[in-house]
Amino acid sequence: MNDKNEINVLDELNKGACMGMDAIHYILDKVEDEDLKKELDRQYREYKEISEEINKIYKNYNKQEEPHKTNAMNKAMTWYGIEMKTMIDDSTSKITELLLQGTNMGIIEGRKLLNHKDTDKKINELVKKYVDIQEKAVEKLKQFL
Repeated sequence: MNDKNEINVLDELNKGACMGMDAIHYILDKVEDEDLKKELDRQYREYKEISEEINKIYKNYNKQEEPHKTNAMNKAMTWYGIEMKTMIDDSTSKITELLLQGTNMGIIEGRKLLNHKDTDKKINELVKKYVDIQEKAVEKLKQFL
């Protein structure tokens, strides 16, 4: 196995988890449905847990650096996209649609990592957990459309 491959997978996974946390953070103040707020809080905690797990094992592969996070430009684009797309319609259904689009992108990236990367078992299990969390989130979010 190649540590560079493990580092790349962990970096991509951490960026995805951070993007999920950012999106939830940016959209939470627009959410009026209490059940959706609770669901988003739960999802946020799961993303945070994945990110913390990544941080714990990252040093096994790269002692000099920290796992990559979403950069300032991506954070700004996420915030701007949410602001623009909810300016006219900030209904629970519209907010849920945006969250589902982002979550589905995360599932696609996670599946790509699972299908195309040869990583050690611990990292592979973390990617599976990440995809599983997002697939469950999609099922929960559908009820808010």
